[in-house]
This record gives sequence, C-alpha cells and structure tokens, in this order.
Amino acid sequence: MATNDWSGIHPQAIVDPSARLGESVTVGPWSYIGPDVEIGEGTEILSHVVVKGPTVIGRNNRVFQFCSIGEECQDKKYAGEPTKLTIGDNNVIRENCTIHRGTVQDKGETRIGSNNLLMAYVHVAHDCVVGDHTILANCATLAGHVTVGDFAILGGGTMVHQFCHIGPHSMAAGGSIVLKDIPAYVMASGQSAEPHGMNVEGLKRRGFEKDVLMTLRRAYKVIYRQGLTTEQAVEVLEETYVDTPEVRVLIESLRGAHRGIIR
Repeated sequence: MATNDWSGIHPQAIVDPSARLGESVTVGPWSYIGPDVEIGEGTEILSHVVVKGPTVIGRNNRVFQFCSIGEECQDKKYAGEPTKLTIGDNNVIRENCTIHRGTVQDKGETRIGSNNLLMAYVHVAHDCVVGDHTILANCATLAGHVTVGDFAILGGGTMVHQFCHIGPHSMAAGGSIVLKDIPAYVMASGQSAEPHGMNVEGLKRRGFEKDVLMTLRRAYKVIYRQGLTTEQAVEVLEETYVDTPEVRVLIESLRGAHRGIIR
C-alpha cells in the first residue's frame, strides 16, 4: 500500500500532495508527479519525468529521464474522461517514452504488465495491453488498442497498426510495419510485415524442449504451407495437437486475430 514516504523526493521535484508513494520511492529533480498517481515501493523516477493520473505504477520500476507517463491520449474522441493507466512491477522504461491513458470508447485503461523493457522513444498509445517479459526496442510504436503478448519482442522502429495483436513469444524485426496480427511464436519482418518461420532461437533461450519446437514447426506449416484459411488451420491444429499446451497458445492467438494474420 502506498504510504506517502517523501524521503526520496528531490527538493526540485514537484509531487502533488494527493499522490501516494510507497516506501523507498525516489523522485529525481525537475520531475512532476500529479494527482491521482500511485507509485509502489522501490520504484525509481529519474529527473525530468512527468507522471499524470489516474495512473498506478507498481513496485521496483525504473523510469528514466524525459518520459511522459499517464498523459491524456491523442485520440480526437477523447474529451477529458477520467481514464486510467496501470503499470506492473520490475519494468524498465527508458528515455523519452510516452505512455498514454485509455479511452471510454474501449476499456478505459492502458495496461502494461511486469518485467518489461521499453527502450528509448517507445510509444504506447491509448487502450494498449502489453503483457509480461516483453522487449520493445528503440522507437517501437504501438497505435491505439494494440495487444502485445508475453515474451514478445519488437525490434527498433517497429510500427504496429491499431487493433493488431502481437502473439506471445513472437518477434518483429527492426523497421517492420505490422498491419495484421502476428501469431504466437512467429518471426515477422518487412513493410508490411510477413512471416519468416518460428522464433526458434528465442524459444530455445526460454527452455522450450526439442520435441515442442518440432511440434511448433509442424504447426507453422499447417498455418502457412498447406493453403488453408486461418479457420481451417485452427480446426486441423485442434484435431492434431489437442493435448499440446504450447499449440493451444498458438490456437488462441489465431482465434483472436480479428484483423487477420500476416501472410
């Protein structure tokens, strides 16, 4: 629970009296923490950071200089409603990142999970949902309503169209323009992005066994090498790999691909 521990606040920082700061929170010089902001214990806000509410930031995060966190969104429909930003624990948010609150036309909230790395100049727009253990490299840009699954990686300069889903454990190469959904585990690149196999090296680093990797490769061929529609591929995967939880993750990402998957 936030406790308004002011000991770590630099004299040249401005913190609204209604903001709730946990133990060991530090706020650097020339940073501004506005009303309706809650910051969990151990989080470090460096210099020249602006945090506006309603925003909840969890524990042990590091927010570097010149970030704008919880600002109202750039959607022209936004009319000052009290929407929200929620950020989990153990995230690193590097220089000049911008993360905006949600809109009432969607869920009214932008959410970022835990253990993520947002490199410099990353933009997370309104109503986005970013999972856990993701990496968004320099200048990666998420338009509104984008979902990024756990362990996904977006290379530097990647641009993601609004409402797209980036599946868990997937990877987009630097400079990609993502106009449709990337299924779980898939590597993508290009302008616009196309599939280039499974993210095998990333999965190996996360401890996926060889037999699971082989199964996922076969599943990839069902989706992309047999001339099936997405719906047909889902039917085949469900019949063939009903007892494989890793393929179930892939199936769920295909079912949620409302914009259609990259081809």
